[in-house]
Amino acid sequence: MENFTSPPYFNLTMFVNIGYYRYPVFVLCFLLYALIILANLIIIVVISRETTLHQPMYIFIFCLSINSLYGSTGFFLRFLRDILSDTHLISRPACFSQIYIIYTYASYELTLLSIMAYDRYIAVCQPLHYHNMMTFSRISMLTAFAWIYPVFSIAICVYLSSTLPLCGNKIPKLFCANWPVVKLSCVSTFINNLTGMLVSTTTVFLPLAFVLYTYLRIFLVCRKSSSEFKGKVLQSCLPHIITFVNYSITVFCDVALSRYNLEEVNPFLAIILSLEFVVIPPILNPLVYGLKLPEIKKHIFRMLTFSKTIQ
Repeated sequence: MENFTSPPYFNLTMFVNIGYYRYPVFVLCFLLYALIILANLIIIVVISRETTLHQPMYIFIFCLSINSLYGSTGFFLRFLRDILSDTHLISRPACFSQIYIIYTYASYELTLLSIMAYDRYIAVCQPLHYHNMMTFSRISMLTAFAWIYPVFSIAICVYLSSTLPLCGNKIPKLFCANWPVVKLSCVSTFINNLTGMLVSTTTVFLPLAFVLYTYLRIFLVCRKSSSEFKGKVLQSCLPHIITFVNYSITVFCDVALSRYNLEEVNPFLAIILSLEFVVIPPILNPLVYGLKLPEIKKHIFRMLTFSKTIQ
């Protein structure tokens, strides 16, 4: 009879024994997490308080910051604990919960970026129809879809993975991920692979293709326009382009790392590539939008100046 098991714990094997260096590493990671929280909270508070920022583009930026807090919290709370621990065992329910949080965070990011690309496309290519097309009801519908679809699609993938009989418990990551768990299966994973492919297509590849298509159309419009118009479009679209390119690179690195034989990769390089997926976007997004968009930057400086005056 084959040895089918359902291990109560998973072992995260990518953690390196750094001895007493774990304490300064913990402090640095904690400060990074605190910076992520602070930067995103500033964006959230500014957009919430300023009625002049209650416009589609800023509402979507607000949603990105909410998602950054959601994803980084789902990763850092467990990661900070593991840094100080000698063992890196995570219970089965906690592991699948972390998979769900991190994967929905990733899906939310991509669906929101695709909606933001649609917003920029309408603003640049159909400016006369912008206010008629980007109404409050449409914004609400698009935002609801961006949140709701990943909730159910990722839940299906995680449920299928949780029902697999496993022949091991070692996950070569710093956090739980779906594909390494599926690779531990003792039985055929055809259904999991098919479902994962469908979900990846709808939550990753289609949004990426849509963003590329919208910016191709924007580029074609700008090519025939004045330099002043090009400058305004660049100022408006550059933060989104930076965010999109950065996130695409981090997703590609994480996917490539999960498919590669980690024994052939330098452990520190593998750790960096694994971490950037859940660390860089949450810290880069608020910095990019806070510094590159004049309206947000103006209100941030006004809020900080007002705080100093009160003190």
